[in-house]
Amino acid sequence: MSSSAGDDVLMERTVNKGIITLNRPKALHSLTVEMVKKIYPQLKSWETDNTMKMVMIKATGDKAFCAGGDVKSIALSGKGAPITDEFFREEYRMNNLIGSLSIPYVSLINGIVMGGGVGISVHGPFRVVTEKAVFAMPETAIGFFPDVGASHFLPRLPGKLGLFLGLTGHRLSGRDIVKAGVGTHFVPSAHLKDLEQEIMRLENPDLHSIDKILTKYQEQWEQDFKKEFSLKPQIGRINSAFGGQSVEEIVANLKKDGSEWSKAQLEVLSRMCPMSLKLTFEELKRGHSSTLPECLKMEFRLSQHCMKADDFFTGVTSVLVDKSKAPPVWKHRTLEEISDAEVQSYFQPLSAPHKEIQL
Repeated sequence: MSSSAGDDVLMERTVNKGIITLNRPKALHSLTVEMVKKIYPQLKSWETDNTMKMVMIKATGDKAFCAGGDVKSIALSGKGAPITDEFFREEYRMNNLIGSLSIPYVSLINGIVMGGGVGISVHGPFRVVTEKAVFAMPETAIGFFPDVGASHFLPRLPGKLGLFLGLTGHRLSGRDIVKAGVGTHFVPSAHLKDLEQEIMRLENPDLHSIDKILTKYQEQWEQDFKKEFSLKPQIGRINSAFGGQSVEEIVANLKKDGSEWSKAQLEVLSRMCPMSLKLTFEELKRGHSSTLPECLKMEFRLSQHCMKADDFFTGVTSVLVDKSKAPPVWKHRTLEEISDAEVQSYFQPLSAPHKEIQL
């Protein structure tokens, strides 16, 4: 195992612990297929080595942990390019492995964590966030859907919070990420290095001993941590409005509510891709009672159907490449134009059995 300072992902072993460091700071550590292809086999190797006791993942700098998958390069490759299959196939296999690792997996999240960055952290037992952490699943804005296992973790958040976050792309920061149930522990960024060193000093790290250290660090800031969850005043509205049986019903509920907050959510949803909203609603509904591998298999089908449609390429080009102020021109301008049959078609098996993902 050899990494050099110029590599986009660094991997090292210290006695019985593996450390993965994302190292693409100029791109906010966005995951490329090449990075995934380095991380997955290394995790697999550590997983099967009975002398390995723990894996820690972090990133250089404090601007971002990982801003997501490198969707820009996928979109610029165009429809039918090999990467439109390869990237999601490799990424989801990695997400599944993280969710099933037999050794503790500790994510130190300092800065932006979105999309694919959530996928390489949220499925492990320890997600440590600092006050600089900013979480979001913003895929509906680019003609895609919350993936990397989001159909598994979002429906398991309290009430309708996960559906709200998935549809609107709402951002949470710092302690709120823990209060929402996405992060597990909080530590101020100034103490992150001390925390990391203390965990690395553990001779035989296990879930209990790691949790003990993380809890000790969090308890030092307990008074500060007790501050109210920023969404607490709106939780009743979120559960009520987003408890609708369809996206159209959610929109109707928000209109009926009429509060300033509801008006703001309507404005947000109006900018999102209508098909993405429908797919997100359906995947989270299905994911609520599915295992992580089942969710990832479903999401892979969705991803490949999206790669054959126009919305993803339109959205990424408009939002991330051209950085246009005007909203993208989606295939369907309204929710009402989309039939249930069209939504369900995205969940159908892929044309050839060998195209399905093997986890």
